[in-house]
Amino acid sequence: MDRGGVKILGVVNVTADSFSDGGRFLDPGAALDQARALHADGADVIDVGGESTRPGAHRVDEQVEIERVVPIIRELAAEGIVVSVDTMRAGVAAAAIDAGAAYVNDVSGGRADDQMAAVVAEADLPWILMHWRPLTDRAGDGPYGPDDFTHRAGQAGAYRDVVGEVSGELLAQVDAAVTAGVDPDRLILDPGLGFAKSAAHNWALLRGLPTLVGLGFPVLVGASRKRFLGSLLAVDGVDRPPAGREVATAAVSALAAAAGVWGLRVHDAAASRDAVAVARAWTTEEGAVDG
Repeated sequence: MDRGGVKILGVVNVTADSFSDGGRFLDPGAALDQARALHADGADVIDVGGESTRPGAHRVDEQVEIERVVPIIRELAAEGIVVSVDTMRAGVAAAAIDAGAAYVNDVSGGRADDQMAAVVAEADLPWILMHWRPLTDRAGDGPYGPDDFTHRAGQAGAYRDVVGEVSGELLAQVDAAVTAGVDPDRLILDPGLGFAKSAAHNWALLRGLPTLVGLGFPVLVGASRKRFLGSLLAVDGVDRPPAGREVATAAVSALAAAAGVWGLRVHDAAASRDAVAVARAWTTEEGAVDG
């Protein structure tokens, strides 16, 4: 099905403690089955991660992360499935690229590992730079270490103008990447919904997608099953659990597609595939059919 160029990235968490699936795909066989199912449901790229970034998560050893993701990436790439590696570590990215990864998805935006830019530049692959303002007491913008890129439960960054500040900080990350030798045409920006941001920040960023798209780089949105959707759908003060957030996720996918994003990172590829088709029919004459 033609989705008008919007990429769907299907999430496969090869972790023990993901907020969305609680370790269901830590087993390699289960991870491969899930990846193939997402691909069959319309995911253009399978985004494989071996380290949880949920609030309160602890970092895993680099070798453990490599052992989790590389066999999955190698098998999927051998089957002709396009794969992204979700990692903050240059060593993991390099191993994943050797195994066939076609994208690097770095939630730290290149700031957790100062060797990441060199790895990506040498491989000449697309690099997704996500916005995540580290929660630190230090003034200024770095240098940061990997441990700065961890969630602290209940905390969000302080913003006066979240769209303007996130836009500016993403462009600073672009400048750093280009200075390090990365081709700017290989960069994709992600506003980092839910990463040290409140629900109000997330909604403001979604409303501000035209501004983010207007920065001149492809934009990836990752709202799938996130807490701010659970809070929106809460009943009697109890958040809707992750598995019950798919309709809301699809609604965000449709609106984001209509705003001109490059891609959507989701857990349910079929729902967002359909949502993007609706958005395209809504905003263009090409998608319309009789009936």
